[in-house]
Amino acid sequence: MTERDRPWLMRTYAGHSSATASNELYRKNLAKGQTGLSVAFDLPTQTGYDPDHVLAKGEVGRVGVPVGHVGDMRALFDGIPLERTNTSMTINATAMWLLAMYQVVAEEQGADIAKLTGTTQNDIIKEYLSRGTHVFPPGPSIRLTTDMIAYTVANIPKWNPINICSYHLQEAGATPVQELAFAMCTAIAVLDAVRDSGQVAPEQMGEVVARISFFVNAGVRFVEEMCKLRAFGRIWDSVTRERYGIQDEKQRRFRYGVQVNSLGLTEAQPENNVQRIVLEMLAVTLSKDARARAVQLPAWNEALGLPRPWDQQWSLRIQQVLAYESDLLEYGDLFDGSHVVEAKVRELVEGATAEIDKVLGMGGVTPAVESGYLKAALVGSHAERRARIESGEDRVVGVNCFETTEPSPLTADLDTAIMQVDPDAERAVVEAFAQWRKERDEEAAAAALAELKRRAATEDNLVPATLACVRAGVTTGEWAFALREVFGEYRAPTGVGGAPVTGSVEGGRGAELLAVREAVRVTAEQIGAGKLRLLVGKPGLDGHSNGAEQIAVRARDAGFEVVYQGIRLTPEQITSAAVAEDVHCVGLSILSGAHAELVPDVLRRLRRAGVEDVPVIVGGIIPAADEQDLLAQGVAAVFTPKDFGITHIIGRIVDEIRRAHGLSPFSDLTSDLKEETLTA
Repeated sequence: MTERDRPWLMRTYAGHSSATASNELYRKNLAKGQTGLSVAFDLPTQTGYDPDHVLAKGEVGRVGVPVGHVGDMRALFDGIPLERTNTSMTINATAMWLLAMYQVVAEEQGADIAKLTGTTQNDIIKEYLSRGTHVFPPGPSIRLTTDMIAYTVANIPKWNPINICSYHLQEAGATPVQELAFAMCTAIAVLDAVRDSGQVAPEQMGEVVARISFFVNAGVRFVEEMCKLRAFGRIWDSVTRERYGIQDEKQRRFRYGVQVNSLGLTEAQPENNVQRIVLEMLAVTLSKDARARAVQLPAWNEALGLPRPWDQQWSLRIQQVLAYESDLLEYGDLFDGSHVVEAKVRELVEGATAEIDKVLGMGGVTPAVESGYLKAALVGSHAERRARIESGEDRVVGVNCFETTEPSPLTADLDTAIMQVDPDAERAVVEAFAQWRKERDEEAAAAALAELKRRAATEDNLVPATLACVRAGVTTGEWAFALREVFGEYRAPTGVGGAPVTGSVEGGRGAELLAVREAVRVTAEQIGAGKLRLLVGKPGLDGHSNGAEQIAVRARDAGFEVVYQGIRLTPEQITSAAVAEDVHCVGLSILSGAHAELVPDVLRRLRRAGVEDVPVIVGGIIPAADEQDLLAQGVAAVFTPKDFGITHIIGRIVDEIRRAHGLSPFSDLTSDLKEETLTA
């Protein structure tokens, strides 16, 4: 019988509502043949807020599981033996805190922590560029990462303390070269920091390198993506050998897990997402020498809302069919000797190496973040990608071509095609959280927090003090705010100001942008404003700002004055900015599902402030029923992923401003302008 390779770890990224509900989901997934866990935490947990904080309103349990203290972590893994479970945790700014809770729960189960296997994502650099769940400035954040790596190498040697994460760079618009280069620059910054900290002996650097893993993205251009992964391995081998002197080939091995691309999933004809997911999975499994160590696939309906357990099961079965029914695992690398593949890999390596040298020439990845260079580069690349889709140069089936479709039985009832989070779940979590604080030893918690702050002001490793906080019943928000007091908080550059002009004024699509520009100019004249002003706001904790940034950039190019202050704002702050800047439209972007709470809050505050003639528009992943509710409450327009034409959206915004001031629609204005031109 032919000997088969062992399959990769099969995971499903999951967590919602509460620790107890997520524990039930994890047990079911493991019973279905899932071989590892991938924990999604909610945004308050990721950004260091307790569930009763004002910024947590509407966000608790939405995009992941809320873990406010070690009691929640116990419930999350109740009945799941951690010593025998490989767990991946998508957590960054608060990674040290979550790993400490995981260790304490494992110890309570009687586990030998030296046998724990799994991964904490813990790549804070990409948070400044894409997901937006950063808390502290880059310097202290790298310090927390360094402390974790030093601690795990000594105490939890099988754990991957960091996942250098290029996945979200691609989601933010990175080209393959940028994804390779920016991720590798992050790895260099982390390894340099560990080496220079003095916490790890020089002879142990090989052990550090051996525990560095990567989390990558694979898009639908699966040949290019497969070549990208071979290039990743080649660059990593070179960097670790030449820069850090690692001689052991096994320690230099490029180790990565993958979630295939979510950016390319479409709301239109969402059944097409299934074949996209399959093709993207092939990019990270076909080439044995560049095969993923762990794979998690999104569900077909993620552009519509939160996937149901059945949807996640479908994605798991896709992996299982490939691993167990096909003959893929019976062969060596299928691409060795391919001139085509070798040429593409060489091209990617050369391009990425040049970009790495450029970033290192700036002083490394941290100065490149703080200067705004990396963010502006990603915003620009994303804008170019969107422009190619709008022009039809990049074809997306069901979106800008082959749009004719039969009714889909998968989406016949949209209310049941996605999972609905229980609206009472947040209240229950907040009540249980209050009970936890009431019953704990307050003196012990206060003493542990005081010691944490004392050590944070020194160069001591912070993991022991964090473990003491866990055991004393300290909460997620208390741990994070104690460090905020010492380290400060950070607002990353938005990249909007440095982004290039994105809307071409050549050809048919250019005519659309020119028409919108003229409508913006004439409308400003008609209402007596020097310029139309658009406030783009990100209320709550959702840090996925790609869509908001693209709207801001295109509105700027169309002649708007754009007010965009970045992520993580309260409804009160957004209202204050709208009043202070005297804006003509407020645009809210929310992808976390918290729109039902946050948008009405903004509407109420604007009305109380006497702002009656400023339309409010909303964009995000918003189910049809919620869209109707928002419109009924006074929202002027709702945009979802199906609305891919950004210039068209800007035109709609102009229309809403004109309607609010009693002016004729943009289309009538365009006709009038054409008639005036012909008459002249």
